[in-house]
Amino acid sequence: MSSTGGGWAQLRQQARTLETQTEALFHTYSQYASMSNVPVKPSEEETRTESQLQDILAKRDALVSQLSRLLDSESSHSSSAVKQNNLARHREILNEHRHSLSRLKSTISDARNKANLLSNVRSDIDAYRSANPSAAEADYMLAERGHIDNSHNVVDGVLAQAYDVNQNFGQQRETLASINRRIVGAASQVPGINSLIGRIGAKKRRDGIILGSFIAFCFLMLVWFW
Repeated sequence: MSSTGGGWAQLRQQARTLETQTEALFHTYSQYASMSNVPVKPSEEETRTESQLQDILAKRDALVSQLSRLLDSESSHSSSAVKQNNLARHREILNEHRHSLSRLKSTISDARNKANLLSNVRSDIDAYRSANPSAAEADYMLAERGHIDNSHNVVDGVLAQAYDVNQNFGQQRETLASINRRIVGAASQVPGINSLIGRIGAKKRRDGIILGSFIAFCFLMLVWFW
């Protein structure tokens, strides 16, 4: 029984080690799926990483099978629920990693197919332009025309905004002028308001004359004593 327990512990240790190695390989392999520009052909590193993942998943599948046979060989009294849970967990992680590898391979394959399609389209366009220089020049002129049209659209948009702002300023001036007219009209209708405004203006003029005379007197005294 001790040899059986030792074999179980050794196989579980190997399974955990391989699971850790699988996670590290997935970290490397997932970078190819997240690339913005996937190369048309897989690199040597990508091919090697995918091969390593497939090999390590096969080894883990064999270990899970060995653990299952070892657990079945034990008597029902000596079988542990903990071992059964451990075996189920190893099998679950293995299935998750298989699905992850399949998903990443599909993502990389789709991105590579798009890259190949775009590459073929560019090659066809370049070949057509090489065989038809006039068509290439026409495409260039059309592209430049498109740039000019875009510039005109931007300028038109800026001018339209400027016209709107100017119109708003004009409306605000009219509104302020209307308010001023209403205030003046209301003030003229109040009894005695005009005479009061006149007295206030006269007082301001008188105060201005007095202040100006005082300043002139001070200036003359300064000149006189200088």
